[in-house]
Amino acid sequence: MKIEVTESAAKQIQKQLASRGKGIGLRVGVKDVGCSGFGYTYDYADEVRAGDRLFEAHDARVVVDEKSLEFLDGSTLDFVKEGLKRVFKFTNPNVDATCGCGESFSVKEKQN
Repeated sequence: MKIEVTESAAKQIQKQLASRGKGIGLRVGVKDVGCSGFGYTYDYADEVRAGDRLFEAHDARVVVDEKSLEFLDGSTLDFVKEGLKRVFKFTNPNVDATCGCGESFSVKEKQN
């Protein structure tokens, strides 16, 4: 199980934590939401909890809970400019489809 973090995402994580003044990294996850089923969540990580996995790259840390990791495994986290917005964005090989607004996604069915 792995998640890759681009240099751009790492720099943004470091910048946000420095501005906040505390934290060990960015906590990412997946929750039930939207018309397609799932959406990404982003928050500050102040600790690594039981069941969490820690990923490090370019001197930045990303924390993922065990349940979300199955949906994020193999993904790359980037920080990109989209029009006037600058956002964290996943390139996720587990996504089957996204909704029209791009806020939610469905995942591929697991092959046995």
